[in-house]
Amino acid sequence: MSEEQLRSRYVMAGNVRTHYIEAGGDGPVVVGLHGGGAGSSGDAGFGRIMPELGKDFRVIGLDSVGGYGDTDAYAPVPYGIQSRVDHLENFADALCLDKFSVMGNSQGAWAAARYAILHPDRIDKLILVASQTITSAMAVKTEPTEGMRVLLSYDGTREGMRRLLEALIVDNSMITDDLIDGRQVSASRPGAAEARKAFQAGTSRFNSDPALSINFDMRDTLPRLSKVVPTIFIWGEVDNFAPASYGRALEPLLPDIKFHFVPAAGHQAQNDQPKAVTKIMVDFLKTPTP
Repeated sequence: MSEEQLRSRYVMAGNVRTHYIEAGGDGPVVVGLHGGGAGSSGDAGFGRIMPELGKDFRVIGLDSVGGYGDTDAYAPVPYGIQSRVDHLENFADALCLDKFSVMGNSQGAWAAARYAILHPDRIDKLILVASQTITSAMAVKTEPTEGMRVLLSYDGTREGMRRLLEALIVDNSMITDDLIDGRQVSASRPGAAEARKAFQAGTSRFNSDPALSINFDMRDTLPRLSKVVPTIFIWGEVDNFAPASYGRALEPLLPDIKFHFVPAAGHQAQNDQPKAVTKIMVDFLKTPTP
């Protein structure tokens, strides 16, 4: 993380000591929610594009609960992925964000969309990036992928982190020692491994309990939301985690969402093709809302 461009901050969101990074000044606020892999964080998810976005916006990369980044690894996550939404609610209140845009990648895309569904009055625009979680929530059939196999096989070692990043990032020249070590430090800090297990257990409960699983399903809510909250979906053409075919299967189900398929980009299109993705985002964010 470049200290000149990205600022490291902490805030108490509810009862959780929460870390986030930010770029930009007093422009419209955009909050980013990272994916769910070991060592994920606001910086790992969106740090490459935040300085450029920060020229026009105040951009925030949140480290979510569940053992991510430098947010309290011991924060309770009883509902797994829904706990990330609850955390975002407390975070937005703590920073007094009355109205903002939100972007999310992978699992973070579901959390971003779920927050927008619950609080459409607080969201200006919604940006979703490559999400198998949303694909499942829309009842589109998914299959095990090589990327997911690598993600689930992370063994806590530095070499395991390298393999995870090689599955995430198309251009492996970008997988630097600093990147590997930064994510490994986050993934191996005290409480992180236990937090990931608790998060997975909470997510399983959220998805399997009949009283809770109705909140995971987006077949009715996301199409309705996109009629009132401008939304786009960005997808890497060579995604090894959630193939671009998932995005193309979602397109007819979400007719009010514009899909952008980015060449030579994987599951983190914003990191593989930062210039192209930043342009898509800026053009969308600057377009006046009808």
